[in-house]
Amino acid sequence: MSGDELEQMYQQVIMEAARDPHGKERFARDLTKEEGASGGEAIVRAGHEYCTPGESHQFNPTCGDEATVHVEVSDTEPHTIERLVWDGQGCSISQASLSIMVDLVDGKTVEEAMALAVAFRKLMESRGAGLDDEALEESLEDAVVFQGVSKYPMRIKCALLGWEGMKDAVAKALAAKA
Repeated sequence: MSGDELEQMYQQVIMEAARDPHGKERFARDLTKEEGASGGEAIVRAGHEYCTPGESHQFNPTCGDEATVHVEVSDTEPHTIERLVWDGQGCSISQASLSIMVDLVDGKTVEEAMALAVAFRKLMESRGAGLDDEALEESLEDAVVFQGVSKYPMRIKCALLGWEGMKDAVAKALAAKA
């Protein structure tokens, strides 16, 4: 795929995924105090101390992106990701990355999901060069369009936000089962 084709696909996939994100559900706890709040309009996102097993709250102070990722894994081995949802706000890159991540890892084994997270990180560290392993790159499906993001160091954290949350949430879910 040429650079121009990848750039065109990048723009299309990112904008579509950010506009209609998959796996986004409003579930982060409403921590609004009744007194002093006008009709419960002010919402405060759940901090780390409010996360349940299988949840991780991620925040990117560079640009203000944040996401709470919730994962449910099967009780039987090999553990499978049975449900993956998120709640949050941020730039189109972080929102699209979360959406595409849900499409890629929901229903996969934990091992497969972690391998995809490693591949995605490698893509983000490629500085626009892509991956040397064609099969690994193909395993990322639509996430490969984030190769263009990897050219911009300030945007890499945006793309990785949800993936780091997913890894942390899976670790917490498995620890709760132990």
